[in-house]
Amino acid sequence: MKMQWSLIAGLLFALLTAVFAVINVDPVDVNLLFGMVHVPLILLIIGCTLIGGIIVGSYGIYRQYQMQKEIKSLAGQLIHIQEVTGYTPDLTEEAETASQDQENIPQ
Repeated sequence: MKMQWSLIAGLLFALLTAVFAVINVDPVDVNLLFGMVHVPLILLIIGCTLIGGIIVGSYGIYRQYQMQKEIKSLAGQLIHIQEVTGYTPDLTEEAETASQDQENIPQ
């Protein structure tokens, strides 16, 4: 459900950006430190939006990679601790407790 809301929010943002960009078609001067460029404002808005999306997407991929790496490390530590201590969790009791907890939640 969260993914659907994210998609809807993304589409609304894209629509608003497109409308805003189409309204602003006047040429503007952009200083790039090494020279001036005359660009239509619509291209500047869309380009900045794409660059922002790439940056946010790259950061999301980086964070996901970090989390997967941490999960693997913690899973390895858990296995090591279980081997050293000889602890083996009784999964049937945990499953029963979880199902009872789900039944007790008011909806």
